[in-house]
Amino acid sequence: MTKQEFAFRLQNACAAVTAAEQELTEIDSRFGDADHGLTMRKIAKAISAAAGESEGGIQAMLDDAATAVMSLNGGSAVPLWNTWLDGLQEEAPEGEEIDVAGLKVIFAKALEELEDMSGAKVGDKTMMDALIPAVEAIQACPSDDIKEILEAGAKAALAGAASTVEMKANFGRARNYGERSVGYADSGATSWSCMFESFAQAL
Repeated sequence: MTKQEFAFRLQNACAAVTAAEQELTEIDSRFGDADHGLTMRKIAKAISAAAGESEGGIQAMLDDAATAVMSLNGGSAVPLWNTWLDGLQEEAPEGEEIDVAGLKVIFAKALEELEDMSGAKVGDKTMMDALIPAVEAIQACPSDDIKEILEAGAKAALAGAASTVEMKANFGRARNYGERSVGYADSGATSWSCMFESFAQAL
């Protein structure tokens, strides 16, 4: 995958989550601050701009995106997405191409950083319910085709996000609702799976 293709995938993902702003706001309004849609629109705008304007290689582009997100004012999603992007850039190539092995490395590193930062696991009804299965599916996929490993990740992310409907929230404001949080999807898992699906399907 070239840097240009990577940037296009990022921008496609950002467009998708921007289009889902109202849906994300409605989900978050049940147990949160009703600001997740707006926050994700800000994050998406920052990532998309950085992807389009960065003049360096893949690592520089991801670093620019992380810096752009870090500068935002917003909810808990801002530091989480900054950590994810910063984790991606740590092991990303300085040049303008990345292969399947390289993608597996950067996704694994980003997940490691985010797990250290968030403390959330699968079953806690957070974005990690989409992200962890996605990265695990990418690592497990035997294909040497980038599209196939990303689609495997996207499928796992969507399934993970859907599974949050049956979970009780253990993090954030939603945890105060206990069993009443069961029956509704998590907004963070929904937004992350939306972006990852569109990232995978962009090309």
